[in-house]
Amino acid sequence: METKRYVYWQENNMWIGYLEEYPDYMTQGETIEELKENLKDIYKELTSGVIPHVRRVAELKIS
Repeated sequence: METKRYVYWQENNMWIGYLEEYPDYMTQGETIEELKENLKDIYKELTSGVIPHVRRVAELKIS
């Protein structure tokens, strides 16, 4: 099982969040569980190649 980190917060009555690796692609849900399901869906779309020019965040080691 693969895990992904995500950032989330509550705004009014909605939970907003995005996958840490893909900060440009936010989603929302009325509950935390709905938000998690929506994050899983957006991850599938972002990694499937259907969405062109997907921006990602990565780490670069500099010595």
